[in-house]
Amino acid sequence: MKKTLSLLAVLAVAGMASAPVQAASHYVSGMAGISWMQNMDAINTYSEYSPHFDAKYDLTSGINLLGAVGCDYGSYRIEGELGYQSNDLKSMTGLHVLDQGWEGPVKGDISVVSILANGYYDFDLGSKVQLYATAGVGAAQISFNKLGTDNVAFHDPGVYSNDETTLAWQVGAGLAVPISDHVKLDLRYRYFATTDVTISSESFFYYVNESEPIKTNVSSHSVMLGLRVDI
Repeated sequence: MKKTLSLLAVLAVAGMASAPVQAASHYVSGMAGISWMQNMDAINTYSEYSPHFDAKYDLTSGINLLGAVGCDYGSYRIEGELGYQSNDLKSMTGLHVLDQGWEGPVKGDISVVSILANGYYDFDLGSKVQLYATAGVGAAQISFNKLGTDNVAFHDPGVYSNDETTLAWQVGAGLAVPISDHVKLDLRYRYFATTDVTISSESFFYYVNESEPIKTNVSSHSVMLGLRVDI
């Protein structure tokens, strides 16, 4: 994970350095807000095991934190961003190893650390107020932290943790309003998603055959508020 994030950070910095330098300004930004992870589906990676595990996990709302450094070229911007989001598990509905349906509460949380290279296009609304659209791509480490259940229907209702790295992307839109000569108040909506990850089955309470991996992914909607400061 560290090597992947380091490589993406280098690429983001190289991209900013290779862009045209005329009339460019630099900024740092920080944002915080509420994240709503969508229901997470977890299924057997190999179809020959199906339908031994097919579950849907419901998550609570959580937090989303972003920090970025970027270059502003007037109508467009590019930046490197480090992000973190975390949401608690609430319940699971699904089918487990004995082809028995089960629904009930689960415990634990899912967190995501991401590093993205983002692009922005700014629309000037007058009085230096900006409406913008954004998209980005990079990598994310998804961590499944202390997942568990007390339900005796599972062979081993213990507590498990795991993490995997995968590709990630985001799209969004926002409104930036100046509150001083070099500071803007930034309100943003953001959709974030990862590609599929494969993890050991025990992390999803299916502890009969550890060689049968489970496939899932993460996506979320977020609303955030923060500051963008010219440097």
